[in-house]
Amino acid sequence: MESELLKIFDEHRNPVGVATREEVHKIGHWHETFHCWFISRENGVDYIHLQIRSHIKKDYPNLLDITAAGHILAHENVYDGIREVQEEVGIDVSFDELISLGIINYCVTMEDFIDKELAHVFLYEMKGTMDDYTLQAEEVSGIVKIDFNSFAELWLGERNEITVEGFEMNEAGEKVSIHKTIDKSYFVPHELSYYESIITLMRENMKLLV
Repeated sequence: MESELLKIFDEHRNPVGVATREEVHKIGHWHETFHCWFISRENGVDYIHLQIRSHIKKDYPNLLDITAAGHILAHENVYDGIREVQEEVGIDVSFDELISLGIINYCVTMEDFIDKELAHVFLYEMKGTMDDYTLQAEEVSGIVKIDFNSFAELWLGERNEITVEGFEMNEAGEKVSIHKTIDKSYFVPHELSYYESIITLMRENMKLLV
């Protein structure tokens, strides 16, 4: 995976070449990613769906993250990013079902790891149930849903805890129900500005959901 080739860009989003995934994160090249956030509307309440990252993931194991996301490889374009949805959570989605939230510059720097993404962000209305998810075990260990307003209030500093419900896969490959109260420490530490941006953009596009 570290040898995968990615297109790299300058700070103005101009393409400047190709580099391996390892080099991209070591040097800190801007590169393209695909982020797809699932939302559902149930009895008039909007929910946001998040994946639980597998415990065997190198980065951020067991933390809540974007419903489905991944890198766009050098030979791919943004339309190819849709594969991440099927691969990670087992939902068949066509690109024209997605609502584009635009491209968000996303940057996280840690020791020996610099992640500078040009994130192509999309919203998808999930019409099925939690039972419809089929997870890629090495990537995702569970799915939870959160009242969207509560999620927004958490990341906008208006509350400290929220309730999540969903399921996690056990060692026997069975879905085990989850219902618990969590705080920000349970989430992948994306930049606060990223969470603020997607919350604003989602709210603006909620009216497009039917």
